This record gives sequence, structure tokens and C-alpha cells, in this order.
Amino acid sequence: VYVDVTFGGGGHSKEILSHLGKKGKLLGFDQDEDAVKNALDDSRFIFVRSNFRYMKNFLRYHNIEKVDGILADLGVSSHHFDEAERGFSFRFDGALDMRMNTKSPFTAAVLLNTYSEEQLADVFYLYGELHNSRKIAKTIVNARVNTQFDKIFPFIEVLKPFFGREKEKKDMARVFQALRIEVNKEMDVLKTLLEQSLEVLNPGGRLVVLTYHSLEDRLVKNFIRSGNFEGKLEKDFYGNVLSPLKAINNKVIVADDVEIAQNPRARSAKLRIAELK
Repeated sequence: VYVDVTFGGGGHSKEILSHLGKKGKLLGFDQDEDAVKNALDDSRFIFVRSNFRYMKNFLRYHNIEKVDGILADLGVSSHHFDEAERGFSFRFDGALDMRMNTKSPFTAAVLLNTYSEEQLADVFYLYGELHNSRKIAKTIVNARVNTQFDKIFPFIEVLKPFFGREKEKKDMARVFQALRIEVNKEMDVLKTLLEQSLEVLNPGGRLVVLTYHSLEDRLVKNFIRSGNFEGKLEKDFYGNVLSPLKAINNKVIVADDVEIAQNPRARSAKLRIAELK
């Protein structure tokens, strides 16, 4: 029994199913309505339209107590970046949306128009690692006195004075990453998934996580290494680390040049695999 918590286009799920026997079972989670049309026509496959933070609840609903593997391919899929109306990319003048779950009322526009200056500064500093986060937040709060933020390009114009031309795309990507993480509560959801994995994995079961930025990777690395998010090591009397997980790859796995040529997004991907002791 396996779980693909980020079903998306179904590529990973198809590969997992190709290795399962007739009695095998795979659950694919995705809260995005675009993913529904990719659901696989296979009796061994169950599509769950939900955020994977509810993995444990849905496993129980389907009478599944333990699983043998959990796969999470975090971040945003390429088709999200290519759809202007979803608001994930600063290449298009779409709505300031950024919701993975389009039924949620909380969009990037709501965030920008309602968060306090301090809250905005925290979002940009914690999730975008922008050192001028306080100045950015102050500018946004001052600008929204005269107009509400609802479109991407006007929002970008407000921020342009902060970013030099040579680093504009990189810094703007950090701004949009920070907004997306906060809109979808991605770090909280990831923490919940990691904690639940300890409860639902069989001994020897695998946890496989693909991350795309340092915040996610640090969290996953710490959790695999120590069983907590701070990375604090606890040891027994003999000095052995008391972590519920054992890292399968101590050195993070990254894409080679061939894969990057086929899929440029893979350049930032980091793969970590762990086994429940």
C-alpha cells in the first residue's frame, strides 16, 4: 500500500502502479481540481481530492492502518506556472491568486490587502528570505491606501524599486514564493505530513520527499536526522541517535545534466529518502 500525496499529472503514480501486484493499492492525494481529470483508471488506485495534511484521516476512511511508502513531490507543478489566471508566475498579468485549492477564500490578494505591516514583513523574511522585508512591507501598506492589490503587474511595479535589474527575477521569485507558501500554509502542511508519516508507515516503510527550496529541504533533513524539525539530536546511553527514521541517502540526491535538460525545474530539486526503523 502506497501513498502519492502530490498526485498532480499522475506521472509518479503511474510508475508506482507499474511495480505493484494485483493486490497492491495506491492512494493519490491532490486538492487541485485540475488534477481530478488525471485520475487513473485502475482498480488499485484511489484518488482523494484533499490536502495531504488529512492523509491519516482518509487512510482510516478507506480502512487502511499502515502503508509501505509515502511519496511527496513538493512545490508547484509547471502547468500552474503556465496558467496566468492561477497567479503563480510574475510573467503574466493574472489575478493575485496562488491558491492550490481554488475553493479556499484566502488568496494572495487577500493576504496583501489585509495583513499588517509586521505580518507582511515576517512572510517575506521567513518564506522568501528577503533581508529588506520590512521596507517591502511598509511600501505595500502605503500603496494599498490608494488602491487594492488584485493584479500581478501593478503589484510588481510597486516592488521594482527594491530590486536591481541583474537580480530582479531572482528576488521577484522569492517574493512570489513567500506569498504562495503563506497562502497555502505549505510549511505547516509539510510538518503535519512528516509527523503523520511516523504514525502510518510500516516498519521498513519508505518516506520519499522532493523539495525545491531550502526552507522545505532543511525541514525534511532535520526531521529525518533527528525526528524533530529543529534538528536537535537525542542519543541513548551508548551515543546512538534516537531518531525514528533512518536516512537511506545521507547525501541529498540531485538531478543530473540530462534530466535538467529535459526538465529545467529539476535543477532546484533535492530528493531525500528515509526508512521507518
